[in-house]
Amino acid sequence: MLRLIRHGLADRPLFLNIWALTAAFSTYFFMYMFRKPFTAAAFAVDAETTWDGKSVIVASQIIGYFCSKLIGIQVISQMPAKRRASALFFLILLSHFALLLFAVLPAPWHIVAIFLNGLPLGMVFGLVLGFLEGRRLTEALVAGLCGSFIIAGGYSKTIGQWTLDVLTESLSLSLASAERWMPFITASFFLVPIGVSVWMLAQIPPPSELDEQLRSERSPMTNSDRWRMLKRYGIGMIGVAAFYLVTTILRSLRDDFAPQILSGMGATIRASDYAWIDTQVAVVVLAVSGATALIRNNRLALQLSLAISLLGFALLAVALTASDWLSPVQFMVMIGAGLYLPYLAVHTTVFERLIALTRDRGNMGYLMYVVDSIGYLGYIVILFLPKDVLLGDLSADTQFYSSFRGYVWVGSTLGCLMTLVAMAHFSFMRSDPYRKA
Repeated sequence: MLRLIRHGLADRPLFLNIWALTAAFSTYFFMYMFRKPFTAAAFAVDAETTWDGKSVIVASQIIGYFCSKLIGIQVISQMPAKRRASALFFLILLSHFALLLFAVLPAPWHIVAIFLNGLPLGMVFGLVLGFLEGRRLTEALVAGLCGSFIIAGGYSKTIGQWTLDVLTESLSLSLASAERWMPFITASFFLVPIGVSVWMLAQIPPPSELDEQLRSERSPMTNSDRWRMLKRYGIGMIGVAAFYLVTTILRSLRDDFAPQILSGMGATIRASDYAWIDTQVAVVVLAVSGATALIRNNRLALQLSLAISLLGFALLAVALTASDWLSPVQFMVMIGAGLYLPYLAVHTTVFERLIALTRDRGNMGYLMYVVDSIGYLGYIVILFLPKDVLLGDLSADTQFYSSFRGYVWVGSTLGCLMTLVAMAHFSFMRSDPYRKA
C-alpha cells in the first residue's frame, strides 16, 4: 500500500498536489488545537496584581512562540528534508506535555507551562512549509496551509468553549479548574489525527526538475548564505518586515481577544460564531492568494502579491469607516480579510517568488522566520505595555474595542506606506532567466 502511494505521488501531479495540500492543511489545523483553545477562556484577573489574567497567559505563550521563531531562523533554514517529519511530531508531543503542566502546576508556575507550550510550536510552520516550497503550485499549496490557521483560530476557540461547557456543566468542575484542564483535554483528541497528517507529509517527494527550473532549488543554508540574502534584499526586506509586523500585531489582537471585541460591539457571543467568522475570511482570502500560482512570471507575481497587500490595508480603512452600518460579525470578517490578505501574501508569494526571481541559494523558511520573529516581538511589546494606555481595560469590552479601532487605523496607514517601499525596491531586482520557459 505504501509503495502504491509513493508511486502515485511521484507519477501523478494532481494526486501529489491534493495529497500535499491535505497533509499541510490538516497538520497545521490540528496544531492549533494544541495552541489556541485556551483563548476561549476568560481567566479571571489576579486580584493581587495589576495584570489581567488572560493577558499574562497570552503574553507568556507568545514569548515562547517568539523564542521559537528566533531559534527557527537557524534551525529551519538548515533542517535536512529527511528529518522534518520526525522533528515536527516531537515538537507537538512537547507542546502537549506542557499543556498537562499548565493543568496541574499551581500558580504562578502555570505561566511557565504555557510559555513551554509556545516554545516548540513556533517551528511547526517552517517545517511544514519545507515540504511545499519550490514547486510550480507552491502558492496554491501554501495558501491551503495558511487557510488552516485562518479558520483554525476560530474552530479551536469553538472546540475549547464546548470542552469548557462540558467540564463545568456535565462534570461540575469549577470554572477555574475547567479553564486549566480544557487546553490539555482538547489537544488530547487530536494526537492521532496530527500523527496521521505528519505521516502524510513525510511521503511527499522532493520538487521535480521542472519545479527547480521554474522556481529554483531550495537547499539548507549556511550562516554566510543567511547574511548574504539579508544584505541583498535590504530596504525591500525592511518594508516587508514592517508591514508584516503591523499585520501580526493586529491579527493577534483580533484572534486572541475576539470575545472582547465582539462584546464591545454589543454582540451576543455563541461558540459557533468564531468558526463562522473565520470561515468566511478564509474563503475570500484563499481565493485571492492561491490564484497567484497561475502567474508564471516571477516578477509579475511578486508585484501582484504586494498590490494585494495594499488592497488588504485599504479594506481595513473601509471596514472602520463603515463600522456603524456593519454588524459585529460583518465587521470582524472585513477586518480579518483586510489583515489576512497581506499576511498571506508574504506567506504564499512574496518570498517564494523573490527567491525564484533572484535564484539565490536559500529557502522560504529562513525569510519567513526573520519577519515572524520581528512580528511576534512587536506583539509582545504591545501586551507588556501599560494596558490602560494602549489596550484599555480588558475587563471593559467597549474600551478595548475602542483601542483596537485606533490600532487598526494606524496599522492601515503604516501598512500602505511600507508596502509601497517594498514594491519600489523589488521592482529593480534582476529578472530570472526562466520567466519565458
